[in-house]
Amino acid sequence: MIALLIGFEAILRFLSPVPIHFAEAIPIAVVGLGVNLLSAWLLRDGDHGHDHGHHHGPHGHADGSMRIETGYGSVLVAVFGGAASSRFRLTFEGRAPAAASVSLQTLRADGTAQSFSFIDCGRYLESTEDIPEPHEFKAQLRLPGEEHALSFVEHLRPGEHLAHAGAASAHRDHNIRSAYVHVVADAAVSVVTIVGLLLARIFNWLWMDPLASVIGAAVIANWAYGLIRDTAAVLLDVVPDQRMQGQIRKTIENNGDELVDLHLWRLGPGHLGVVLSVVSPEPRTPNYFRAKLQPFKALSHITVEVQARSGS
Repeated sequence: MIALLIGFEAILRFLSPVPIHFAEAIPIAVVGLGVNLLSAWLLRDGDHGHDHGHHHGPHGHADGSMRIETGYGSVLVAVFGGAASSRFRLTFEGRAPAAASVSLQTLRADGTAQSFSFIDCGRYLESTEDIPEPHEFKAQLRLPGEEHALSFVEHLRPGEHLAHAGAASAHRDHNIRSAYVHVVADAAVSVVTIVGLLLARIFNWLWMDPLASVIGAAVIANWAYGLIRDTAAVLLDVVPDQRMQGQIRKTIENNGDELVDLHLWRLGPGHLGVVLSVVSPEPRTPNYFRAKLQPFKALSHITVEVQARSGS
């Protein structure tokens, strides 16, 4: 609404220019820019509008990688991928060995082992097999003439579950984000306003002031749209993370049970709720399925309905 009002006033100024008091307007715009930059700096840690990556192992980076020293120089071992699949990538600073001579084996806490072979993708070697979730396991990287032990551990933040899905959607505080967007948008508008006022004063381009207002209104409208879209999804109980929903389904159904209904929604920053309806061939209790969902740390409220399968 504010963006529309600014745009409307700018159109009036285009049609009927008015004198501009540059000696007052420019200093006020500069002070406003400073206040908004300070406010944005203070709010920066509370804004979780971006997605966080994996954190793996003792040398983990935000992109899900660790760097090790080998006889082939420094090697970046990364877990790369999106919601659909993830694979290992090996980036050698020196000359990489032949892909056929490289392998990696993972060993999980339940004793499950998996071997990964690699193909040469030019700038890096990539595994030919996908990595199942969760990405928490011991690993043995085999290069010609040497082996390296690795440890991949999911580092949990408040509101994050073992497999890291739903971190951004669950932990994001839209109230803090709205305040952050507000002051950053104001700062951007202040910059445009200062530039417009200076050009108008130097070249007597009075139309620069309403033009700067139109640009500022567009910036505010664009950022407001993103905030409205995300908050509307929360108010309408839209599934906050499709990947996490798939992992919950896989966890519930990995022992012969059938998940016939699943509803996942956001309760607040760092908290998700889930309602499950499960058909089981065994006389299981709701607590059995609640225990299976314990690794999903973002689930603060779990409701489970268990039905016996017909004929069982």
